[in-house]
Amino acid sequence: MAVIVRAPARPLWWLGLLSAGAGAVTPWVLPVLTGRRIGLAAGGVLFVVAGAVAFLARRGRYVELAGGATRAGRAVFLQDRAVTARNWRRARRWWLAGAFVAATASSFAVPSTAGLAMAGAGAGLWAKALWLGGLERRSESLLWVRTERAQGSPVAAPVRGWFTTGLVAGDALPGGARRPGRPAPGGAAVSAAR
Repeated sequence: MAVIVRAPARPLWWLGLLSAGAGAVTPWVLPVLTGRRIGLAAGGVLFVVAGAVAFLARRGRYVELAGGATRAGRAVFLQDRAVTARNWRRARRWWLAGAFVAATASSFAVPSTAGLAMAGAGAGLWAKALWLGGLERRSESLLWVRTERAQGSPVAAPVRGWFTTGLVAGDALPGGARRPGRPAPGGAAVSAAR
């Protein structure tokens, strides 16, 4: 489940940094409305704000669903981490590309600001995945959500509950990181609940 939170973190982080880097160079090449120093200062503030919002958003709902999670039956098959992350990124690749283009284009007004905000959102989601990993380690179980109901968020309105399995189920560690020694993405699409 933490994989759905973690999936956008890396692309947002790297695309945001790339956009911010391009924005930092823009004032040397083309005229902009504000200076690089103003853009970087505003971007630093937005980095912190976006990161805090991404980390804190709907944490009460996460705790509520984690507390009410039920044990997955042995007959339940759960989608592996690699498949979940790949599907999330493929479904939103145009959205991510559009956000990158918009953030880079905004550098003609305020250099680097939108790129740093994107990177901050990615950092906040990464921190939230680590926080969820702490919940999983304390309960000694992985949290799962039906992917057909999640629709991009494990706390979306259609999600009525989560499942738990042992810590060795699937190809993910607590927090959604890839388990060492498991096949690379492109392997099995599902794992039996254990």
